[in-house]
Amino acid sequence: MNTSIQTYNTILTKVTFFFKQLKLKLEKHTGRKLAINPTDAIALSLFKQQNGIDTKKAVWRIFDIKASYKTLVVSMNRFALYALLILQAILKWNRKDAHLVKHTDATDIPVCLAKNGKHHKTMRGLASWAHGPKGWYYGLKMSITTDLRRHLLAVRFGSGAANDRETFKKMNADMMGIFVADAGYISKNLEQEFFIENRRILFAKPRANMRRIATKFQTALYNTRMQIELNFRNLKMFYNLETSLPKSIDGYLDRYPKSWTHSISH
Repeated sequence: MNTSIQTYNTILTKVTFFFKQLKLKLEKHTGRKLAINPTDAIALSLFKQQNGIDTKKAVWRIFDIKASYKTLVVSMNRFALYALLILQAILKWNRKDAHLVKHTDATDIPVCLAKNGKHHKTMRGLASWAHGPKGWYYGLKMSITTDLRRHLLAVRFGSGAANDRETFKKMNADMMGIFVADAGYISKNLEQEFFIENRRILFAKPRANMRRIATKFQTALYNTRMQIELNFRNLKMFYNLETSLPKSIDGYLDRYPKSWTHSISH
């Protein structure tokens, strides 16, 4: 328990720092005082993600929170938006000192087991069927851009069937540099639209059956692309990004920004 409290206090210190930096003032000045204040709610959520805890009820029990379990759930979900603001601030700071070489890729985020997809209701308005590396899944797709140092620069969620190329253009519209992507981003139109002379270029790795000759420089760039897979692996293995446990849209959307916020500020 002492270790849990120490870990929680470390997280709370970071959350409080970001609240001050962003000048977020959420405490009530009139009326009844909040049972769980915003910084505590976010810190508890980040603690849950860091330790791979599946349910909010487990957090409620670990800390023997005096507020009701329902109040804890409502508070965690309610203040997820502010975790997103913290994430956006981190992304903005990362982009200021980003490496010239950048990577973009997407990964599948199932919201339930494939066998339950036809009956899943909670995320029906946002999720869709799509085919990923492991086969068909029902859920969302997360696209990210990182630099050569694996610093996160942009993140975007869409349905499983979202168009990767359109997402690429939107999330990287304001960034410059050498962008490296896999064969899923091959498009002559995309390469031409994205290109800015002496400022921005896209290198999409050719498919094995394509008649393209890569230079040594391009081959070296393609070989760095696997670094972005480490970001996906860490999120899925250590921060519980994938789940089928939430019972509401807020529950799912509460988990995603907090997974990212903790993973890049830890």
